[in-house]
Amino acid sequence: MDPRRGGGRPLVKSAGAYKAPIDVASSSAAKALPTIPAHSRGGVGGISVVVPVYRSAAILPDLHARLVEAVATLTDEFEILLVEDGGEDDSWAAIQMLAAQDPRVRGIRLNRNYGQHNALLCGIRLAQFGVIVTLDDDLQNPPEEIERLVRRLGPDADVVYGTPQRERHGFWRDQSSRITKWALQGAMGSEAARHVSTFRAFDARLRGAFESYRGSSVAIDVLLTWGTTRFAHVTVRHESRKVGRSNYTARMLFTHAWNMITGFSTIPLQVASLVGFVFTAFGLAVLAYVLISYVINSGAVPGFAFLASIVAIFSGAQLFALGIIGEYIARIHFRTMDRTAYLVREQTDSESPKL
Repeated sequence: MDPRRGGGRPLVKSAGAYKAPIDVASSSAAKALPTIPAHSRGGVGGISVVVPVYRSAAILPDLHARLVEAVATLTDEFEILLVEDGGEDDSWAAIQMLAAQDPRVRGIRLNRNYGQHNALLCGIRLAQFGVIVTLDDDLQNPPEEIERLVRRLGPDADVVYGTPQRERHGFWRDQSSRITKWALQGAMGSEAARHVSTFRAFDARLRGAFESYRGSSVAIDVLLTWGTTRFAHVTVRHESRKVGRSNYTARMLFTHAWNMITGFSTIPLQVASLVGFVFTAFGLAVLAYVLISYVINSGAVPGFAFLASIVAIFSGAQLFALGIIGEYIARIHFRTMDRTAYLVREQTDSESPKL
């Protein structure tokens, strides 16, 4: 399907804006889901779909049409929150057109690019219904699979991840993703990290555990562990990206993994402690060797190379430990600055920006 088509109709770009007659599924055909909790703000049930948008103007009409068709078969109470994360393209114009044609679409425009997880946090906080679903804007997570995630929610599962049968990102991106999941497993302290993906459904009550979170470094999956230990996953399709290429690089994923592991766990400090213990034991062994050699050979251990090697090894271990400690001190410094995770510039349903 042409990515500039919504519901089979062409999208026309005119005067910097996208205009398209979007077919909206009739709510009379909707079916209520008994598993959707009737709570959240104001005691409202239903589904809120949160999508961080970054340079995806061309694919938004197709994403909207497929989301409406998929979610309308589950419940007649739903909303689609499109959070534009400072992509500096025509995405906001496309979101405004969709919101004008479908009142269930809510557009939120951030003041600059804050990152995917920060945009998700913004959308999650503004969601109104009892179940929140998050997915990427590139249609690699098929909206038709949302039903499987939502139906898996229950007393034993507050969070359900859509685990891809086979990821289609490319070799280096896939390897970086594995490293990120390893880091996330350390930060979450949960085996569920092996199944984590951006395609997730969870009980909206969980956001109460991180409503007051103010840090600028955000990891949604770690924040969810603050509210529950009941995680589950279902296997879903993972499709190839139809338009453009991924904005996530291997370097960005590695940086995100490092931010998670230093921002939400003490594993690096434990590693530094372990390194200190190992090198202390090594130093004692070297001391024993020197003393024994002195007794047996009636003299000190000769050799500048030996002494220089020992000094270099222990200096490196000390600098490693100082670097880890410095990373945590830097994070404490940034946390005391009270930097906001995001700033909303405008919304399609409100003219008043909200933090």
